[in-house]
Amino acid sequence: MKVAIIHDWLTGMRGGEVVLDALLKAYPDADLFTLFYTKGKLNARIEDRKIFTAFTNNLPFKEKYYRHYLPLFPTAIESLDLRGYDIVISSSHCVAKGVIPHPNTFHMSYIHSPMRYVWDMYYDYFPNKSGLKFFLFQMISNYLRTWDVASSHRVDHFTCNSHFVGKRIQKYYRRDYQIVYPPCLSEEFRVQDYSKEDYYLMVSAFAPYKKIDLAIEAFTKNKKKLILIGGGQDEAKLVKNLPSNIIWKKGIPRQEVLDYYKKARGFIFPGLEDFGITPVESQAYATPVIAYGRGGALESVVSGKTGVFFPEQTVESLNSAIKESESISYKRRDFQKSIDRFTEEKFVSEIRKAVDRHK
Repeated sequence: MKVAIIHDWLTGMRGGEVVLDALLKAYPDADLFTLFYTKGKLNARIEDRKIFTAFTNNLPFKEKYYRHYLPLFPTAIESLDLRGYDIVISSSHCVAKGVIPHPNTFHMSYIHSPMRYVWDMYYDYFPNKSGLKFFLFQMISNYLRTWDVASSHRVDHFTCNSHFVGKRIQKYYRRDYQIVYPPCLSEEFRVQDYSKEDYYLMVSAFAPYKKIDLAIEAFTKNKKKLILIGGGQDEAKLVKNLPSNIIWKKGIPRQEVLDYYKKARGFIFPGLEDFGITPVESQAYATPVIAYGRGGALESVVSGKTGVFFPEQTVESLNSAIKESESISYKRRDFQKSIDRFTEEKFVSEIRKAVDRHK
């Protein structure tokens, strides 16, 4: 059977691209479609694929400003020619699920999240509620919400990464869903006992909802050492005037990031996330997670065994959780039991079963 896989854009390797990589492992002969493709930013399994792009890939300044073309995304995704495919699988956090398949084509969508910035996290992305920019985006958002709901009817079966995201699917699309946890680790991964050092770790994109500012404020107050790895849209604002106990690193090799995971005393996860691959990676190296007690983290972290939750996104609540974590004697077997739920082989198997069961 001929398979097409749709992904919103291919501009770097993050959580969504890890899922895409596993989808390509499940369907090694599938063609890949996307809105934007920046060569050299992804791994070999993705870049060795035959990649088809929409007209948006020819727009000027796309490498840096592709998100600014958001109003064009629905038209662009609908322009992809999917004739001749028996199965379409969309990997969607924006508009990928809105492709137009042939009536006889089975379409399964793996939803990382409905578009957060036009639904429940609208004001997290756009806290300034005045000005021309806010007014214009209000009008665009109204159109995107309408299109997002209408295009959901083109999907035959929804899968997603957590019940937290599934509840959004039910709320906004009025559809049922199936949980298939994302592929965070290889099947053979085994947790070891690592020698820990006296620092905490945060690995994250620098987006507003990630609450990196909260972590910085908390560690400025508690004076503990924090290694902050990442970059992005809020980078200039966040790294300005960091105290000496907070060390920022950007663009370091993957192996170096893993070394920080192995030696960290704890992993800081203060944002409201759909799922979050980094907390699973942290547990794989026997590093407990201090996470905000809402969202996808509730499904990946086991309270008191692989981490602790804090109930409010405040400095006091986060620092109290850090103190609580330091009093817990964590066990390797608890970390192993937790991460066994999130392997690549399990993901590939569940995705194939979902397609075979519903097509």
